[in-house]
Amino acid sequence: MSGSEDGVRQFVVGYDDDGIRLDRWFKRHLPDVSFNLVSRWARTGQLRVDGARATPGDRIAAGQQIRVPPAEPAKPAAAARPKSNRPPLSAEQTELAQSMVIHRDAQAIVLNKPPGLATQGGTKTFEHVDGLLDALQFEAEGRPKLVHRLDKDTSGALLIARSARAAAFFSKSFSSRTARKIYWALVMGVPEIEDGFIELPIGKQPGTGGEKMQVDMEEGQPARTRYRVIEMAGNRCAWVELQPFTGRTHQLRVHMAAIGHPIVGDGKYGLQEAFLTGGISRKMHLHARRIRIDHPDGGRIDVRAELPHHFAESMHTLGFDLAVGNALEIDDGPPPMSKELLKQKAKAHAKAYRKERRGERRGRGAKK
Repeated sequence: MSGSEDGVRQFVVGYDDDGIRLDRWFKRHLPDVSFNLVSRWARTGQLRVDGARATPGDRIAAGQQIRVPPAEPAKPAAAARPKSNRPPLSAEQTELAQSMVIHRDAQAIVLNKPPGLATQGGTKTFEHVDGLLDALQFEAEGRPKLVHRLDKDTSGALLIARSARAAAFFSKSFSSRTARKIYWALVMGVPEIEDGFIELPIGKQPGTGGEKMQVDMEEGQPARTRYRVIEMAGNRCAWVELQPFTGRTHQLRVHMAAIGHPIVGDGKYGLQEAFLTGGISRKMHLHARRIRIDHPDGGRIDVRAELPHHFAESMHTLGFDLAVGNALEIDDGPPPMSKELLKQKAKAHAKAYRKERRGERRGRGAKK
């Protein structure tokens, strides 16, 4: 986040906020700002995205800049009110939260999130990382902040910012693609190309309420994943390294299923074809193994998260050697985007531009 002399605040849309509604962005990052206030800012032209007037229902994209008016002064009575109506955490919840910590410094915490624990709350989701953050404040002044997400059934490294400055810094790193996230997965079968890129646009699957995504060549957002086969268990299964270069919802799961090699245990996208026999767990085998990101105070955070029990057991059963995967270096320089992906990106940009223009015309009509 950056500011100006008149108190106006500027935020860069983060890697994991790509494609969400603007009002949802406020709920995530400025929860003290009410929907009514956001709507008033929009009506008066004070709320802008990349310089254009915005409405609460607009979709935002990673890298865009959100202009937020100055925070309104709190009413005198507000000082006496509690900061949050969140119930205090139990001893078990506090122990769970602190047991996940695998890295901690003045600006950041990295958790090893277990499978089955959501990152944020939602419909019928009451136990989640966001709800446990009070246990991770430690000696810091404020509550830590989420800066990216993992699917509920995906385990592994999850970065938490310990200050507003760190949150803005990390969000910019994700949106500018300088952060690196490395995943390990077991997939059904063995890809013919052992080291390749998947460039297939992803959009919401109609009728699922956004709960399921699909490859959508017409309306989907550009999405890009690198995969490398690490080891194979005959033709039955492969252990792969996955690196997303975009941040679409369920990207790795959709992409691997799309090329005919769904992630083991991912019944949502692989259906009945996503499960192995022979004592292999039916849980999803997708793990955020490593995160590397620049540190706000200089240097880098580079942390590896150990596999959850079910994944480690499957690796042992299939005879895979963890040392082989650990020896792989992060690829810092992906080749240029293909013409097809560039075309999809240009199409998405043109669509967003047309939407902005329609919003401007509506705004001018309202003033007459």
